[in-house]
Amino acid sequence: MARVAVIGSTIWGTTLAIVIAQKGIDVALWVRTPEEAAELNARRENVARLPGFPFPLCLTATAALDDALAGAEMALLAVPSQRMRENARLLAPLLTPGCIVMSAAKGLELETCLRMSEVLRQELPSELHGRCCVLSGPNLSREVAQGMPAATVIASEDRSVAAAARDLVMTTLFRVYSSYDMVGVELGGALKNIIAIGSGLNDGWEYGANSKAAFMTRGLAEITRLGVAAGANPLTFLGLAGLGDLVATCTSPLSRNRIVGEALARGRPLPDILASVNGTAEGVTTTPAARELGRRLGVEMPIVEEAYKVLYEGMEPRRAIMELMTREPRFELDGISV
Repeated sequence: MARVAVIGSTIWGTTLAIVIAQKGIDVALWVRTPEEAAELNARRENVARLPGFPFPLCLTATAALDDALAGAEMALLAVPSQRMRENARLLAPLLTPGCIVMSAAKGLELETCLRMSEVLRQELPSELHGRCCVLSGPNLSREVAQGMPAATVIASEDRSVAAAARDLVMTTLFRVYSSYDMVGVELGGALKNIIAIGSGLNDGWEYGANSKAAFMTRGLAEITRLGVAAGANPLTFLGLAGLGDLVATCTSPLSRNRIVGEALARGRPLPDILASVNGTAEGVTTTPAARELGRRLGVEMPIVEEAYKVLYEGMEPRRAIMELMTREPRFELDGISV
């Protein structure tokens, strides 16, 4: 029987563990403490993060990382992006050379501006570098857990790795496409969270559909500019990991990053908002990393710059909108056209 280790009992990690286990694949969900493992196994659901979704028989929680990884064909890391490195370090000595290592996190490391696959390659043995892949797409956890039809992308530089990972994850209701553009798939998934915060502001102020559509479209242009400068295929940003994920995250009431923006529009302090969100709003920590990466690559990123001012310098959000609206006019496809 196939076996998968899911690292992290986050909402998304739990969802993916359930989806894979429903296929009859043996899934070990690794958690930090024996107490958490015992509670998850006793209740047969993750009451704290994903209540109402029972564990399939093939899903078991464990706090023993060596047991979780024993015989695993794939180690799937669904952890907050700022904890990817510490988790990769724990996994590194326990992984077998043939194991696939997948990141399902959507963010950039704050201190280094690295994508998650780059973090993995820094921490994993060299023989595993070609076994790395990433998963990203318009995948709101609760909808996927409910069995609503959804699609995603798995990107790897190795065709066989992408295919093997796809076969482990895909179901009749969770369709998986493959890609070789790890840079584009990761940046699309990470940067759309910043745009979603701005979309939440738009919703909180009730600015309407014209404003939101314009903001999302210019956000996608900004994401694409940075992606192209980093070596991504611009067409990736028209796919599931780009436009698809952007639409879902900017429009759904389930989106944590959109919720952050909506609460900011209503005047709530950012620390209070983050404390009340169930899970991680990756856009908040991705903003300064994306800003720095854009500066390193010489890419103009006005939305990211204004988001940084709002989140980290205390700028009044409506002033940020006016600064964007009064910028010098320019060619729509600057930095994108090929």
